[in-house]
Amino acid sequence: MRQDRATLLKEARILSDRGKLNQADERKFQALMSEAASLKTQIEQLESRGGAPPSGDVDGGHRETREQEQHALAFSSYIRNGINGMPEEQRALLQQYRAERRDMGIDGGNSVTGPRGSFLVPIGFVDRIEAALKFSGNLLRDCTIMPTVTGQPMPYPMSDDTQILGELIGENTQVTTQDVSLSNVVFGAYKFSSRLVKASLELVEDSAFDLETWLSGVLGTRLSRVLNNYLTTGTGVNQPRGIITAALAAGNIVAGVGAAGNDGVSLGNSIGTTDIQNLVHAVDPLYREDESCRLMMHDQTRKRLAQQLDKYGRPIFPYSPVQGATDDFIMGYKVSLNNAMDQLQVSPTSPPVTRNVMVFGPLKKYVARRVKDMSMLVLRERFIDYGQLGYLIFTRWDGNLLNAASESAQSPIALLQTNF
Repeated sequence: MRQDRATLLKEARILSDRGKLNQADERKFQALMSEAASLKTQIEQLESRGGAPPSGDVDGGHRETREQEQHALAFSSYIRNGINGMPEEQRALLQQYRAERRDMGIDGGNSVTGPRGSFLVPIGFVDRIEAALKFSGNLLRDCTIMPTVTGQPMPYPMSDDTQILGELIGENTQVTTQDVSLSNVVFGAYKFSSRLVKASLELVEDSAFDLETWLSGVLGTRLSRVLNNYLTTGTGVNQPRGIITAALAAGNIVAGVGAAGNDGVSLGNSIGTTDIQNLVHAVDPLYREDESCRLMMHDQTRKRLAQQLDKYGRPIFPYSPVQGATDDFIMGYKVSLNNAMDQLQVSPTSPPVTRNVMVFGPLKKYVARRVKDMSMLVLRERFIDYGQLGYLIFTRWDGNLLNAASESAQSPIALLQTNF
Protein backbone atom coordinates (compact mmCIF):
# COMPACT_ATOMS: atom_id res chain seq x y z
CA MET A 1 0.00 0.00 0.00
CA ARG A 2 2.88 2.35 0.73
CA GLN A 3 4.41 1.54 -2.66
CA ASP A 4 1.09 2.16 -4.41
CA ARG A 5 0.71 5.47 -2.62
CA ALA A 6 4.26 6.53 -3.55
CA THR A 7 3.49 5.74 -7.21
CA LEU A 8 0.31 7.83 -7.11
CA LEU A 9 2.12 10.77 -5.50
CA LYS A 10 4.89 10.53 -8.10
CA GLU A 11 2.38 10.69 -10.96
CA ALA A 12 0.63 13.64 -9.30
CA ARG A 13 3.94 15.42 -8.83
CA ILE A 14 4.80 14.97 -12.52
CA LEU A 15 1.46 16.56 -13.44
CA SER A 16 1.81 19.48 -11.02
CA ASP A 17 5.34 20.26 -12.25
CA ARG A 18 3.87 21.19 -15.63
CA GLY A 19 2.53 24.40 -14.12
CA LYS A 20 -1.05 25.44 -14.83
CA LEU A 21 -3.15 22.37 -15.66
CA ASN A 22 -6.01 22.01 -18.12
CA GLN A 23 -9.33 20.63 -16.91
CA ALA A 24 -8.53 17.02 -17.84
CA ASP A 25 -5.14 17.06 -16.09
CA GLU A 26 -6.68 18.86 -13.10
CA ARG A 27 -9.30 16.11 -12.74
CA LYS A 28 -6.60 13.45 -13.07
CA PHE A 29 -4.47 15.21 -10.45
CA GLN A 30 -7.38 15.39 -8.01
CA ALA A 31 -8.21 11.71 -8.59
CA LEU A 32 -4.60 10.71 -7.91
CA MET A 33 -4.44 12.77 -4.71
CA SER A 34 -7.82 11.45 -3.54
CA GLU A 35 -6.73 7.84 -4.05
CA ALA A 36 -3.42 8.56 -2.29
CA ALA A 37 -5.32 10.09 0.66
CA SER A 38 -7.58 7.01 0.82
CA LEU A 39 -4.54 4.72 0.91
CA LYS A 40 -3.00 6.87 3.64
CA THR A 41 -6.16 6.46 5.73
CA GLN A 42 -6.12 2.69 5.27
CA ILE A 43 -2.44 2.50 6.20
CA GLU A 44 -3.00 4.52 9.39
CA GLN A 45 -6.00 2.37 10.33
CA LEU A 46 -3.95 -0.81 9.92
CA GLU A 47 -1.08 0.65 11.93
CA SER A 48 -3.41 1.77 14.72
CA ARG A 49 -4.58 -1.85 15.04
CA GLY A 50 -0.98 -3.05 15.30
CA GLY A 51 -0.71 -4.23 11.68
CA ALA A 52 2.78 -5.48 10.82
CA PRO A 53 4.61 -4.82 7.53
CA PRO A 54 3.75 -7.40 4.86
CA SER A 55 5.95 -10.47 4.47
CA GLY A 56 8.92 -9.71 2.27
CA ASP A 57 8.95 -6.12 3.55
CA VAL A 58 10.43 -6.68 6.99
CA ASP A 59 12.12 -3.28 6.85
CA GLY A 60 8.86 -1.47 6.08
CA GLY A 61 8.50 0.14 9.51
CA HIS A 62 12.10 1.35 9.51
CA ARG A 63 11.74 2.77 6.03
CA GLU A 64 8.65 4.72 7.14
CA THR A 65 10.62 6.12 10.09
CA ARG A 66 13.45 7.18 7.79
CA GLU A 67 10.96 8.91 5.50
CA GLN A 68 9.52 10.83 8.47
CA GLU A 69 13.01 11.84 9.61
CA GLN A 70 13.91 13.01 6.11
CA HIS A 71 10.66 14.98 5.94
CA ALA A 72 11.47 16.66 9.25
CA LEU A 73 14.94 17.62 8.02
CA ALA A 74 13.51 18.97 4.76
CA PHE A 75 10.91 20.97 6.67
CA SER A 76 13.60 22.45 8.92
CA SER A 77 15.55 23.47 5.83
CA TYR A 78 12.38 25.01 4.39
CA ILE A 79 11.63 27.24 7.38
CA ARG A 80 15.24 28.43 7.51
CA ASN A 81 16.16 28.74 3.83
CA GLY A 82 12.90 28.85 1.88
CA ILE A 83 11.98 26.63 -1.05
CA ASN A 84 14.56 28.16 -3.38
CA GLY A 85 17.42 27.67 -0.92
CA MET A 86 16.81 23.97 -0.42
CA PRO A 87 18.68 21.08 -2.04
CA GLU A 88 16.75 19.55 -4.91
CA GLU A 89 16.21 16.21 -3.17
CA GLN A 90 14.67 17.90 -0.11
CA ARG A 91 12.47 20.06 -2.31
CA ALA A 92 11.23 16.97 -4.14
CA LEU A 93 10.46 15.27 -0.82
CA LEU A 94 8.41 18.24 0.43
CA GLN A 95 6.40 18.21 -2.80
CA GLN A 96 4.92 14.90 -1.63
CA TYR A 97 3.56 16.65 1.48
CA ARG A 98 2.12 19.75 -0.15
CA ALA A 99 -1.07 21.12 1.31
CA GLU A 100 -3.94 22.01 -0.97
CA ARG A 101 -4.53 25.71 -1.57
CA ARG A 102 -7.57 27.22 -3.23
CA ASP A 103 -7.74 30.23 -5.47
CA MET A 104 -9.13 32.99 -3.23
CA GLY A 105 -10.71 34.67 -6.25
CA ILE A 106 -12.98 31.74 -7.07
CA ASP A 107 -15.63 30.58 -4.63
CA GLY A 108 -14.88 26.92 -3.91
CA GLY A 109 -12.46 27.31 -6.79
CA ASN A 110 -9.61 25.54 -8.46
CA SER A 111 -7.12 23.58 -6.44
CA VAL A 112 -3.61 24.90 -6.99
CA THR A 113 -0.43 23.33 -5.72
CA GLY A 114 3.17 24.17 -6.45
CA PRO A 115 6.45 25.42 -5.04
CA ARG A 116 4.73 28.53 -3.72
CA GLY A 117 2.16 26.52 -1.79
CA SER A 118 2.12 25.70 1.90
CA PHE A 119 3.67 22.48 3.19
CA LEU A 120 2.33 19.97 5.65
CA VAL A 121 3.94 20.07 9.07
CA PRO A 122 5.94 16.92 9.96
CA ILE A 123 4.80 14.63 12.75
CA GLY A 124 7.45 15.72 15.26
CA PHE A 125 6.53 19.37 14.84
CA VAL A 126 2.82 18.56 15.18
CA ASP A 127 3.53 16.64 18.40
CA ARG A 128 5.24 19.71 19.89
CA ILE A 129 2.29 21.90 18.96
CA GLU A 130 -0.09 19.32 20.42
CA ALA A 131 1.85 19.48 23.70
CA ALA A 132 1.51 23.26 23.73
CA LEU A 133 -2.22 22.99 23.00
CA LYS A 134 -2.86 20.60 25.88
CA PHE A 135 -0.72 22.61 28.25
CA SER A 136 -2.56 25.86 27.54
CA GLY A 137 -6.15 24.63 27.41
CA ASN A 138 -7.68 22.19 29.88
CA LEU A 139 -10.71 21.55 27.67
CA LEU A 140 -8.42 20.23 24.94
CA ARG A 141 -6.76 18.07 27.59
CA ASP A 142 -10.01 16.68 28.99
CA CYS A 143 -12.25 16.27 25.94
CA THR A 144 -11.99 13.61 23.24
CA ILE A 145 -9.78 14.65 20.32
CA MET A 146 -10.65 12.80 17.14
CA PRO A 147 -7.98 13.11 14.44
CA THR A 148 -9.06 12.57 10.84
CA VAL A 149 -6.97 12.52 7.68
CA THR A 150 -9.31 14.66 5.58
CA GLY A 151 -11.68 17.52 6.37
CA GLN A 152 -14.78 16.25 4.57
CA PRO A 153 -18.08 16.28 6.53
CA MET A 154 -18.10 13.29 8.85
CA PRO A 155 -21.28 11.89 10.44
CA TYR A 156 -20.75 10.53 13.95
CA PRO A 157 -23.47 7.95 14.76
CA MET A 158 -25.29 7.96 18.10
CA SER A 159 -28.05 5.87 19.64
CA ASP A 160 -30.52 6.78 22.38
CA ASP A 161 -32.29 3.87 24.04
CA THR A 162 -32.50 5.37 27.52
CA GLN A 163 -36.29 5.56 27.66
CA ILE A 164 -36.91 1.98 26.52
CA LEU A 165 -37.42 -0.87 28.99
CA GLY A 166 -37.51 -4.58 28.46
CA GLU A 167 -40.79 -6.37 29.07
CA LEU A 168 -42.37 -9.08 31.15
CA ILE A 169 -44.21 -11.58 28.98
CA GLY A 170 -46.28 -14.63 29.65
CA GLU A 171 -45.89 -18.16 28.36
CA ASN A 172 -46.53 -18.58 24.61
CA THR A 173 -46.74 -14.80 24.22
CA GLN A 174 -45.13 -13.02 21.29
CA VAL A 175 -42.57 -10.35 22.16
CA THR A 176 -43.10 -6.79 20.99
CA THR A 177 -40.78 -4.97 18.62
CA GLN A 178 -39.01 -1.78 19.61
CA ASP A 179 -36.33 -0.35 17.34
CA VAL A 180 -33.36 1.58 18.67
CA SER A 181 -33.45 5.32 18.00
CA LEU A 182 -30.43 6.31 15.92
CA SER A 183 -29.10 9.76 15.05
CA ASN A 184 -25.81 11.41 14.24
CA VAL A 185 -23.72 14.53 14.69
CA VAL A 186 -22.03 15.81 11.55
CA PHE A 187 -18.54 17.20 12.11
CA GLY A 188 -17.14 19.74 9.69
CA ALA A 189 -13.69 21.33 9.56
CA TYR A 190 -13.30 25.05 10.26
CA LYS A 191 -9.99 26.71 9.48
CA PHE A 192 -7.98 28.48 12.17
CA SER A 193 -4.70 30.34 11.80
CA SER A 194 -1.91 31.09 14.22
CA ARG A 195 -1.65 34.65 12.87
CA LEU A 196 1.70 35.75 11.54
CA VAL A 197 4.83 35.22 13.60
CA LYS A 198 7.87 37.24 12.51
CA ALA A 199 11.48 36.28 13.17
CA SER A 200 14.67 38.12 12.27
CA LEU A 201 16.98 36.72 9.63
CA GLU A 202 19.72 36.51 12.24
CA LEU A 203 17.53 34.34 14.47
CA VAL A 204 16.52 32.09 11.57
CA GLU A 205 20.06 31.67 10.26
CA ASP A 206 21.57 30.93 13.67
CA SER A 207 21.86 27.16 13.56
CA ALA A 208 22.52 27.07 17.32
CA PHE A 209 19.00 28.38 17.97
CA ASP A 210 16.26 25.73 18.15
CA LEU A 211 13.89 27.47 15.75
CA GLU A 212 11.44 24.57 15.53
CA THR A 213 10.90 24.37 19.30
CA TRP A 214 10.44 28.13 19.59
CA LEU A 215 7.97 28.25 16.69
CA SER A 216 5.97 25.25 17.93
CA GLY A 217 5.62 26.85 21.38
CA VAL A 218 4.50 30.24 20.06
CA LEU A 219 2.16 28.86 17.41
CA GLY A 220 0.77 26.14 19.70
CA THR A 221 -0.05 28.64 22.45
CA ARG A 222 -1.83 30.95 20.01
CA LEU A 223 -3.85 28.13 18.51
CA SER A 224 -4.74 26.72 21.94
CA ARG A 225 -6.25 30.05 22.99
CA VAL A 226 -8.46 30.46 19.93
CA LEU A 227 -9.47 26.79 19.88
CA ASN A 228 -10.29 26.76 23.59
CA ASN A 229 -12.52 29.81 23.10
CA TYR A 230 -14.47 28.37 20.17
CA LEU A 231 -14.72 24.85 21.60
CA THR A 232 -16.17 26.40 24.77
CA THR A 233 -18.58 29.06 23.48
CA GLY A 234 -18.68 28.64 19.68
CA THR A 235 -22.16 29.11 18.23
CA GLY A 236 -22.05 26.15 15.83
CA VAL A 237 -22.88 28.44 12.89
CA ASN A 238 -19.85 28.54 10.58
CA GLN A 239 -17.73 27.64 13.61
CA PRO A 240 -17.49 24.78 16.12
CA ARG A 241 -20.33 24.27 18.57
CA GLY A 242 -18.91 24.93 22.00
CA ILE A 243 -19.65 22.82 25.05
CA ILE A 244 -21.50 25.71 26.74
CA THR A 245 -23.64 26.32 23.65
CA ALA A 246 -24.47 22.61 23.42
CA ALA A 247 -25.32 22.41 27.13
CA LEU A 248 -27.63 25.41 26.83
CA ALA A 249 -29.38 23.81 23.86
CA ALA A 250 -29.79 20.53 25.76
CA GLY A 251 -31.54 22.44 28.55
CA ASN A 252 -29.94 20.65 31.49
CA ILE A 253 -29.54 23.89 33.44
CA VAL A 254 -29.32 24.30 37.21
CA ALA A 255 -30.24 27.67 38.69
CA GLY A 256 -27.83 28.71 41.41
CA VAL A 257 -29.18 29.60 44.85
CA GLY A 258 -25.92 30.86 46.36
CA ALA A 259 -24.03 30.06 49.55
CA ALA A 260 -26.33 31.77 52.08
CA GLY A 261 -27.19 28.34 53.48
CA ASN A 262 -23.52 27.83 54.27
CA ASP A 263 -22.51 31.16 55.82
CA GLY A 264 -25.86 32.91 56.25
CA VAL A 265 -24.79 36.07 54.39
CA SER A 266 -23.72 35.30 50.80
CA LEU A 267 -25.66 36.76 47.85
CA GLY A 268 -26.77 35.27 44.56
CA ASN A 269 -23.38 35.69 42.95
CA SER A 270 -21.88 32.99 45.17
CA ILE A 271 -21.82 29.20 44.85
CA GLY A 272 -22.69 26.98 47.79
CA THR A 273 -22.73 23.27 48.53
CA THR A 274 -26.39 23.05 47.49
CA ASP A 275 -25.55 24.43 44.04
CA ILE A 276 -22.84 21.86 43.38
CA GLN A 277 -24.95 19.02 44.76
CA ASN A 278 -27.82 20.05 42.47
CA LEU A 279 -25.41 20.31 39.53
CA VAL A 280 -23.87 16.89 40.11
CA HIS A 281 -27.24 15.18 40.53
CA ALA A 282 -28.56 16.80 37.35
CA VAL A 283 -26.40 14.26 35.51
CA ASP A 284 -27.43 10.61 35.27
CA PRO A 285 -25.63 8.30 37.75
CA LEU A 286 -24.12 6.24 34.92
CA TYR A 287 -22.49 9.38 33.52
CA ARG A 288 -21.29 10.34 37.00
CA GLU A 289 -19.35 7.06 37.19
CA ASP A 290 -17.31 8.04 34.14
CA GLU A 291 -13.69 8.81 35.06
CA SER A 292 -13.71 11.88 32.78
CA CYS A 293 -16.31 13.66 34.96
CA ARG A 294 -15.09 17.16 35.82
CA LEU A 295 -16.31 20.37 37.41
CA MET A 296 -15.20 22.92 34.82
CA MET A 297 -15.00 26.63 35.66
CA HIS A 298 -13.01 29.84 35.24
CA ASP A 299 -9.88 30.19 37.37
CA GLN A 300 -11.39 33.24 39.13
CA THR A 301 -14.50 31.21 39.96
CA ARG A 302 -12.30 28.59 41.57
CA LYS A 303 -10.62 31.37 43.55
CA ARG A 304 -14.00 32.64 44.80
CA LEU A 305 -14.95 29.11 45.86
CA ALA A 306 -11.72 28.73 47.80
CA GLN A 307 -12.52 31.99 49.64
CA GLN A 308 -16.06 30.90 50.53
CA LEU A 309 -16.38 30.24 54.29
CA ASP A 310 -18.97 28.46 56.40
CA LYS A 311 -20.60 29.92 59.54
CA TYR A 312 -17.55 28.96 61.60
CA GLY A 313 -15.12 30.71 59.24
CA ARG A 314 -13.76 27.52 57.67
CA PRO A 315 -13.22 27.18 53.89
CA ILE A 316 -16.01 25.21 52.25
CA PHE A 317 -14.14 24.38 49.04
CA PRO A 318 -10.40 24.46 49.83
CA TYR A 319 -7.88 23.51 47.19
CA SER A 320 -7.47 19.79 47.63
CA PRO A 321 -4.70 18.22 45.60
CA VAL A 322 -4.23 14.51 46.13
CA GLN A 323 -1.00 13.69 47.93
CA GLY A 324 1.78 13.36 45.37
CA ALA A 325 -0.35 14.86 42.57
CA THR A 326 -1.50 18.28 41.41
CA ASP A 327 -5.18 17.55 40.71
CA ASP A 328 -7.74 19.66 42.53
CA PHE A 329 -11.01 18.12 43.74
CA ILE A 330 -14.40 19.43 44.88
CA MET A 331 -16.83 16.92 46.37
CA GLY A 332 -14.72 14.10 44.98
CA TYR A 333 -14.65 15.36 41.37
CA LYS A 334 -11.64 16.83 39.60
CA VAL A 335 -11.63 20.53 38.79
CA SER A 336 -10.86 21.56 35.22
CA LEU A 337 -10.01 25.23 34.64
CA ASN A 338 -11.30 26.98 31.52
CA ASN A 339 -10.88 30.73 31.27
CA ALA A 340 -13.21 30.95 28.28
CA MET A 341 -16.12 30.43 30.71
CA ASP A 342 -18.02 33.16 32.53
CA GLN A 343 -16.82 34.46 35.88
CA LEU A 344 -19.15 35.09 38.79
CA GLN A 345 -20.83 38.48 38.65
CA VAL A 346 -19.15 40.92 41.03
CA SER A 347 -21.93 43.42 41.74
CA PRO A 348 -25.71 43.41 41.25
CA THR A 349 -27.13 44.86 38.05
CA SER A 350 -30.56 45.85 36.82
CA PRO A 351 -31.75 43.81 35.04
CA PRO A 352 -29.84 40.90 36.59
CA VAL A 353 -27.08 39.28 34.53
CA THR A 354 -27.07 35.53 33.88
CA ARG A 355 -23.67 33.84 33.97
CA ASN A 356 -22.79 30.28 32.87
CA VAL A 357 -20.27 29.68 35.63
CA MET A 358 -19.81 25.93 35.95
CA VAL A 359 -20.17 22.74 33.93
CA PHE A 360 -20.31 19.20 35.25
CA GLY A 361 -20.19 15.88 33.44
CA PRO A 362 -17.92 13.50 31.53
CA LEU A 363 -15.97 15.92 29.35
CA LYS A 364 -14.95 13.05 27.06
CA LYS A 365 -18.48 13.30 25.67
CA TYR A 366 -17.40 16.52 24.03
CA VAL A 367 -15.58 15.59 20.81
CA ALA A 368 -13.12 17.93 19.09
CA ARG A 369 -12.49 16.84 15.51
CA ARG A 370 -9.00 17.72 14.26
CA VAL A 371 -7.99 17.39 10.64
CA LYS A 372 -4.65 15.72 11.16
CA ASP A 373 -2.49 17.71 8.75
CA MET A 374 -1.41 21.23 9.63
CA SER A 375 0.19 23.38 6.95
CA MET A 376 2.76 26.14 7.24
CA LEU A 377 3.55 29.14 5.04
CA VAL A 378 6.90 30.91 5.13
CA LEU A 379 6.68 34.51 3.89
CA ARG A 380 10.16 35.40 2.70
CA GLU A 381 9.49 38.65 0.84
CA ARG A 382 6.76 40.52 2.68
CA PHE A 383 8.99 41.68 5.58
CA ILE A 384 12.41 41.33 3.95
CA ASP A 385 13.05 45.10 4.06
CA TYR A 386 12.92 44.73 7.86
CA GLY A 387 15.23 41.74 7.76
CA GLN A 388 12.43 39.43 8.90
CA LEU A 389 10.60 36.29 7.80
CA GLY A 390 6.95 35.54 8.49
CA TYR A 391 5.55 32.19 9.63
CA LEU A 392 1.88 31.18 9.53
CA ILE A 393 0.15 27.88 10.36
CA PHE A 394 -3.33 26.78 9.32
CA THR A 395 -5.25 24.01 11.06
CA ARG A 396 -8.85 22.78 10.84
CA TRP A 397 -11.09 21.76 13.75
CA ASP A 398 -14.71 21.25 14.73
CA GLY A 399 -16.43 20.27 17.95
CA ASN A 400 -19.77 19.14 19.36
CA LEU A 401 -21.31 17.42 22.37
CA LEU A 402 -22.52 13.84 21.95
CA ASN A 403 -25.94 12.70 23.17
CA ALA A 404 -26.99 16.24 24.07
CA ALA A 405 -30.69 15.35 23.99
CA SER A 406 -33.35 17.96 24.57
CA GLU A 407 -34.53 15.91 27.57
CA SER A 408 -32.36 17.21 30.39
CA ALA A 409 -32.08 13.85 32.12
CA GLN A 410 -30.30 12.36 29.10
CA SER A 411 -27.73 15.10 28.55
CA PRO A 412 -24.26 14.10 29.80
CA ILE A 413 -23.46 17.69 30.72
CA ALA A 414 -25.19 19.95 33.26
CA LEU A 415 -24.72 23.71 33.44
CA LEU A 416 -24.85 25.92 36.55
CA GLN A 417 -26.18 29.45 36.04
CA THR A 418 -26.16 32.38 38.42
CA ASN A 419 -28.45 35.37 38.08
CA PHE A 420 -27.37 38.52 39.86
